[in-house]
Amino acid sequence: MKVTLLTGASSGIGEAWAERLAADKHNLLLVARSEDKLQQLSTYLSGKYGVSVQYIAIDLTKPNADWQIFEETEKRKLTVDCLINNAGIGTAGDFVAAELASELNMIQLNIVALVSLTHRYLKQMRERNSGTVINVASMAAFMPAPFMAAYAASKAFVKSFTEALSEENRPFNIRIMLLCPGATETRFFERANINEQDKKALLGNFTLQTSGMVVEEAMKGLKSNKTVVVSGFTNKIGAKLGAFIPNSVIMKFIAGNARSTFQKTKA
Repeated sequence: MKVTLLTGASSGIGEAWAERLAADKHNLLLVARSEDKLQQLSTYLSGKYGVSVQYIAIDLTKPNADWQIFEETEKRKLTVDCLINNAGIGTAGDFVAAELASELNMIQLNIVALVSLTHRYLKQMRERNSGTVINVASMAAFMPAPFMAAYAASKAFVKSFTEALSEENRPFNIRIMLLCPGATETRFFERANINEQDKKALLGNFTLQTSGMVVEEAMKGLKSNKTVVVSGFTNKIGAKLGAFIPNSVIMKFIAGNARSTFQKTKA
């Protein structure tokens, strides 16, 4: 049976994407940590839309999680026709003050798990000469971000990796797309231990999109065969402007908003 494998499926953009795909009659394999949430979502989606919705509850920050997922899809005889690497976490604050374990867990999820799953299922797509891979990065992929240094770097990796793979796989009838949401109304900030004051310091007066808005733009981009989709008009403008403004200027602006919140400097 053909399925769309969606990571980070239990909330936020992932949950909105799961419902959108189920409404379009895609069979789903949902991956996230919370088995209770996955079970509830699977029952709801399969009942409402009449599609097959399976799940795997697993922590993608753990080594070999990608192999366990791959083995499970083989055991269940599922063909992953579309892979959406949506799972990701962020951290914010002075890098020196951050817990190293948290930074490394983020890199494991945002980079290592994404690369590993892409490698495993892209090989099968090549053999079938068809398939789709969507990797979720962020607006942070377009520029260095002081006080979110490792997070922005991880998303810059995803951007570069995805764009390169898109060209590599052009002859094989495989669509590979990068999605770059801006600030979105999800649990991202809560999971990154970013309170309302800190969020204001990082975002200023930017308006947050809903998860549904991001998913709709992603689906439109996919139908239009776009390689890179930036969601939100303001974000699109920002991405274009960022190509012309030196990183040194951008970094000073970001740091100027956030330094007083995240860093104590010498008198």
